[in-house]
Amino acid sequence: MPNIVVKFGGSNLKDKSDVTRIIKVIENYGERLIVVVSAFYGVTNYLEESLETLKQGEDVSRTVYSYLHALKRDAVEYHITDTALCEEAWNEIDTCLEELSNLLKGIYLTADASPALCDFVLSYGERLSAIFLSYVLKQRELKSVVAYPEDFGLITDGIFANASVDFKKSKHALMEYFKESKIYVVPGFYGISTKGKVTLLGRGGSDYSAAAIAKCVDAKSLDVWKDVEGFLTSDPREVSQAKNIKHLSYVEAAELAYFGAKILHPRCVEPLIEPNISLRLFHIHGASDDSNPLTIIGGDGYVCASVVKSITHTSEFGILKLKGPGVGSKPGILSVVTTAFSNAGININSVLTSQISINFLLHKNDLHRAKSLIDISTIPSVMEIEHHEDVATIAAIGEGLIDNYGIAARIFSSLAEEKINVRMSCSCASPVVSYFIVSETDRTRAIQAMHRSLFEKKFSPK
Repeated sequence: MPNIVVKFGGSNLKDKSDVTRIIKVIENYGERLIVVVSAFYGVTNYLEESLETLKQGEDVSRTVYSYLHALKRDAVEYHITDTALCEEAWNEIDTCLEELSNLLKGIYLTADASPALCDFVLSYGERLSAIFLSYVLKQRELKSVVAYPEDFGLITDGIFANASVDFKKSKHALMEYFKESKIYVVPGFYGISTKGKVTLLGRGGSDYSAAAIAKCVDAKSLDVWKDVEGFLTSDPREVSQAKNIKHLSYVEAAELAYFGAKILHPRCVEPLIEPNISLRLFHIHGASDDSNPLTIIGGDGYVCASVVKSITHTSEFGILKLKGPGVGSKPGILSVVTTAFSNAGININSVLTSQISINFLLHKNDLHRAKSLIDISTIPSVMEIEHHEDVATIAAIGEGLIDNYGIAARIFSSLAEEKINVRMSCSCASPVVSYFIVSETDRTRAIQAMHRSLFEKKFSPK
C-alpha cells in the first residue's frame, strides 16, 4: 500500500515547465504513492465566473469547452509524445470536457444552478488535471491510474461548498482501495455524500482532501509541494528579512493559515493531529527529492527564543460594531445576533465585547449583509451599528505566547514608535495567537515594525 500522500497545488500547474518538475518529483519517490492534484492555475476561478454568467441567463457552455479544450490540448501535445497514448489521453479528456459542457448547457436551459450542480461543475478542474497527469506519468513508463473520490469512497457530511470528510465511513473503503504498488492520481477538492452527490471541501480544499486521505490510509507523511519556501517569519512581499521556519506545531500552522498565510488550507492539519502524521512542505523549484523539507508540521510544539514564530496578516476581515450603554451585560443580545448570522450562512471569525460595544470580526464580503440583518429596534440597548472595512488583521503566532510576559508590550511599543494606532486587539482566544487590528493603510508598516522588534533585535522573554 502507498505510504506517502503527495499534494501538488494549482500554483504548480501554471505552465508547461511546471509539469516537468512535478514528474521529476514523482519519479524520485517511486511507485508507491497517492498523488492529489488541484485544477490548473486559474481554472477554478474561471469555472466560478462561468457559473455566475450562466445565472445571469447567458449560455457559456461552448465558450467554456473551447477555452479548456485549447488549454488541455496544448498541454497534452507538449508532454505526451507517444502518438497512440496522446490520442488515448485526449479522447478521455475530451469526453470529460463534453460532459462539463453538457452540464453547463443543462443549467442554462433549466435555470437550475442548485448548490449540488455548482459543486459538480467546479469539481471538473481537478478531474481534468488528474486525467492529464496520469497520462503524462504513463508516457514516462510509470504505472499510474486516476482514482476518483466517488470510486474509492471519500464520504462527506453532504454539505455543499464546504463539506467535511466522514472518517468513520471513509477509512475502511480507502484502506481496501489503495492496496497496490502504483501511483494513484486523485482529483482533490471534493468528496461524495452518502447520496452520491459531489460535495466540495471548501475553497482551496484540495489540501484538506489530501490530509483526509493521508489519515484514512495511515500515511507515513503528507508531502505538500508549493511554489513558496515553506512557512516564513512573515510574508516576504511585506518583509524582505523574513526567514524560514523549520518546525511548527499543528496548532501554529492552523492559526497561521486561519489568519492569512495562504500556504495551506486552514483545515489541512485537522485530520493529521490524532494519527500524528507529519506534514512536510517542499519548494517545487528546489531539490526534486524529499530529503530536505523546508517546514515540518507535527505534534511536538516548542517555544523558540522570540516566542513568536511568525507574523501573518489578512485584509479579508472587517468589524461590525453594536454600540449602546449596557450592551455587554444585557442577556440575549449575542444569541439574537449569532442566530441571525447562522441562519444567513455568515461565519463569525471572532467576537470581542465591552460594556458599551459588541464587536464582530466578519469577512468583508458579509459586512453589509450582516448589518442589514440586525434590526436594532428589536434588540434592547443597541443604539447604533457601525461597520469598518478599512482594516487589516495582523496576528503574532507561536507556542508559549500566554506563558511568557512582555511579548504584547514589545509589539505595542514597536507600533507606537511608528505612530500606528491599534484599533482592536485580542490575546488568549488561542494559546498560540495574539492579533491586532490596524488601519489598512498602516498594514505594511505595522508588519515590518513587529518583525524588526521580534526577529531582528535581541529579545529575551521572561
